[in-house]
Amino acid sequence: MKLSLESIKDKEAWKGYHLPEYNPSEIAENTKKNPTWLHFGPGNIFRIFPAVLCQRLIEQGKMNTGIICCDSYDEENIIRGFRPNDNLTIAVTLNADGSIEKEIVSSISESLTMLYDSERVAEIIKNPSLQMVSFTITEKGYSLRNAKHELVPAVVEDMANGPQGCKAFLSQLTAMCLARRTACGAPLALVSMDNCSHNGEKLQSAVMEIAKAWLDNQKITQEEYDYLQNDIAFPWSMIDKITPRPNPTVEAELIKDGVEDVSPFVTAKHTYVAPFVNAEKPQYLVIEDQFPNGRPPLDEVGVIITDRDTVNKVEKMKVCTCLNPLHTCLAIYGCLLGKETIAEEMNDPELSAFIDQMSHKEGMPFVVNPGVIDPQKFLNEVLTVRLPNPFMPDTPQRIATDTSQKLSIRFGETIKAYEASPDHKASELTLIPLVQAGWLRYLIGVDDQGNAFECSPDPLLASMQEKLAGMTLGGAINEEQLRPILSDTVIFGVDLYECGLADKVIGYFKELMAGPGAVRATLKKYIK
Repeated sequence: MKLSLESIKDKEAWKGYHLPEYNPSEIAENTKKNPTWLHFGPGNIFRIFPAVLCQRLIEQGKMNTGIICCDSYDEENIIRGFRPNDNLTIAVTLNADGSIEKEIVSSISESLTMLYDSERVAEIIKNPSLQMVSFTITEKGYSLRNAKHELVPAVVEDMANGPQGCKAFLSQLTAMCLARRTACGAPLALVSMDNCSHNGEKLQSAVMEIAKAWLDNQKITQEEYDYLQNDIAFPWSMIDKITPRPNPTVEAELIKDGVEDVSPFVTAKHTYVAPFVNAEKPQYLVIEDQFPNGRPPLDEVGVIITDRDTVNKVEKMKVCTCLNPLHTCLAIYGCLLGKETIAEEMNDPELSAFIDQMSHKEGMPFVVNPGVIDPQKFLNEVLTVRLPNPFMPDTPQRIATDTSQKLSIRFGETIKAYEASPDHKASELTLIPLVQAGWLRYLIGVDDQGNAFECSPDPLLASMQEKLAGMTLGGAINEEQLRPILSDTVIFGVDLYECGLADKVIGYFKELMAGPGAVRATLKKYIK
């Protein structure tokens, strides 16, 4: 069986798969005439979460259009991953009880690239029927600056030249929104669905910074700037669904079913692509209710539509306490201890106890309760269902990516809460600083057996390792050499010296660096 619109008409051949309960070709035709939803960044989480939500609404008769997707970064994803399969995806849900659910998702009606199809993308954004443009382009996709906080050359050039012939994606997006004003004047919602704090604000800041440069350079009028300011909405959102890279065990299962050409491949830009996506069942999407041109009825398929303050609280609950800090802890120590999956780590007595105690004793006393989701129930699901799921092939190495960008929000906010409390001090913390020390130990690039390993990609990896140069397993630790790192408020959210945690982190680091086996010994010492 080959994944195609023609093939899935044979329901008997695809027995065991949930097939679309509508005519995908008819939906595609409707979408071409009256597009309502455009998405940038058609990666794995998009294909198994928002795209499935759209499929549900179509099946329920609540939408008669699909999603148009566009890759603004890696055209190979579209050319090799989407189009040969008629834009279909096999969505594989891996349940904690060992069962799996397989579904053919056909709600993606058209696939485009900014490189080759920019005129078509601009045409879609000009259409007054378009209600929302969503994004899963990763947090780095919203930045106009490099690691040195300098505007990247393409953005500098775009700011000087104005909306015509832009090179950077965010400049192109801003220009296309201005073209929408000229074409129809209708408002629009640009909805970031990326897993980062204040995602809508990040997108808005980038768009408006570009627009302000154009206004200052007399490339656009005040009226055009005001349209972006007043008629383009940037709702905040919180998304949560663990979606690892395509897994060989899932591939084998599909091949056993008779599905052909399902093997994953890696593009020249290092995107992992396959005709299938594997993910856990639990999922959460909370979006600020700011859709000036209307929206799909997402609230009827489990999406929580609410106000900005509630979105912010949900995000803080997850990112600062109930999930992300646990993930980062497991990522760091999983790499050091040679673990291959998160589920394997949950069978490790020290590691499972580590995140249980850290979350309950140090995080939950200051958790933000959003009201729409119960923090304790959410945490319990993470600890007992999501992380231990043996059929969720997620790895500590994947989660360790960009750790320097995550430490501030995932642990810094809790440290600040302790500092602000009249009854507590940050110096009381014992396990959060053990994670911070573990990150320093991880940067050495040597596991607990003394074997070298490759650290995951991180924009600060080279500079951090340079600051730690000369420190070796079993060697002397120069405390002053650590000062520039531990005092960096960008990395940790706080100056660890000022809040009384630096000495504790340094002490832990020395213990973790004592020699082979020191990581395990340190965990046994402090995890009771």
